Amino acid sequence: MLQLQNIHHIAIICSDYARSKVFYTEVLGFTIVAEHYRAARNSWKLDLALNGTYTIELFSFPDPPARVSSPEARGLRHLAFAVRNVAASAAVLESKGVACEPVRIDEFTGKKFTFFTDPDGLPLELYEV
Repeated sequence: MLQLQNIHHIAIICSDYARSKVFYTEVLGFTIVAEHYRAARNSWKLDLALNGTYTIELFSFPDPPARVSSPEARGLRHLAFAVRNVAASAAVLESKGVACEPVRIDEFTGKKFTFFTDPDGLPLELYEV
């Protein structure tokens, strides 16, 4: 058996490194673990943690191609963050200029959730726990 232990990280390629760095650190509240410029690739790599747990690798590459990113598109659907209060968390995002969809109710769990996007349109979700 493979015996996976957990998810180690999520890798995200952004189109505007500075803008995405601000979004993930100042808007969403991730902390910087490490930041490296890789001259051979003309690329930045930013390691981010959430509540002390290494979570996201944010990359820049010269002219990365666009990707379909709607939550209902084929492939990775979205990245979801657990929050205690979806409406309050969405209000914080909206106060920082991040538009959120109307809050919905999960038909199977009865929990509230909403979607928003990062600066490149990557679908992100707040899910009430």
